[in-house]
Amino acid sequence: MHDHDTSERLASYADVLAGELPDTWTSTHLPADAKDDLAELSDRIWDLDLVAASLAQHPLTQAAVLSRPDGAQLALLDRHDGRDGFLIAAVAPRALPDEAYRAVPEPNGVALADDPFLSAEQVAGDLLTRYDRALAQVRHNALGGIQPSQPDRIVLTWQPDGSVATAPADDRAGTILVAHGFIQDPQSGIYRLGGDDTQVQARALRAIGPRLDVLGIGTALQHPAGRTAPTSAPASMPPAPAGTRTPAARTR
Repeated sequence: MHDHDTSERLASYADVLAGELPDTWTSTHLPADAKDDLAELSDRIWDLDLVAASLAQHPLTQAAVLSRPDGAQLALLDRHDGRDGFLIAAVAPRALPDEAYRAVPEPNGVALADDPFLSAEQVAGDLLTRYDRALAQVRHNALGGIQPSQPDRIVLTWQPDGSVATAPADDRAGTILVAHGFIQDPQSGIYRLGGDDTQVQARALRAIGPRLDVLGIGTALQHPAGRTAPTSAPASMPPAPAGTRTPAARTR
């Protein structure tokens, strides 16, 4: 089979598979000349079994990436065992600290037959279940000491470096947080407000309270473990003392 035919077959299969999976998925084909993208994808394949063994012997020369709006991704790869079909693997999120992966089992990939409709059922009932569980765990681990918020209550947590972080329960508060200097990490969903200028930080924290209150969302301020956390955010919130952060060792 010619390379063009092989590439077209993988891309077509990925398009059908994406359309059959639960929720909304899109498919992007990475051809052989997308060397940097293929190398980056190889590094993020979240597998220590079938797919990892295949990649050790057959580096990627093409792939298709299936993406969900929440950042989840699956990689569709060629098989090299003489059988029809493909391999599919979970892709680890970008930009999460290595420590977040500690003790989280890899959602190892699976082999798919040459039928994207049946394969969609297999992926949805097996790989996606394990992948979603692993994603939830690493994203929770990435929160560190940040207490998850509730739909009616935003928890703001002082960080050792003097910044303030929060993980809203939904998107309603995001626009207000960003308007007052918070920056969102797209992978973890955490919003952070830097502490380089403590006066600017204090003004921002005072300003968001009334605006969130209009949405029926209260605010609470939490200090790091070992310090007493107030039950609600005061009118004026002086910055916590700056500290140091120890880089996490990569264990994934």
